[in-house]
Amino acid sequence: MSQDLLATFTELLSEEFGVPTEDVTPEATFEALGLDSLDVVELTLVLEEKTGVKLEDEELEDVRTVQDAIDKVQEKQA
Repeated sequence: MSQDLLATFTELLSEEFGVPTEDVTPEATFEALGLDSLDVVELTLVLEEKTGVKLEDEELEDVRTVQDAIDKVQEKQA
């Protein structure tokens, strides 16, 4: 499941934000990928459309890396 989500994040970050796919790794921070906090909010909205998982603003406060976001989505899907 985690690999599927990583592929989803890679696709979204590449298509929506122009992030090179090779830069998207679980340990990559959104800041290092060139995203600011508004971009992360936009990413969660697109992610919700793709996965049906809604992340609340409070849940995003401690999301810094791609893996953090994957973990949050998996928690909501469980």
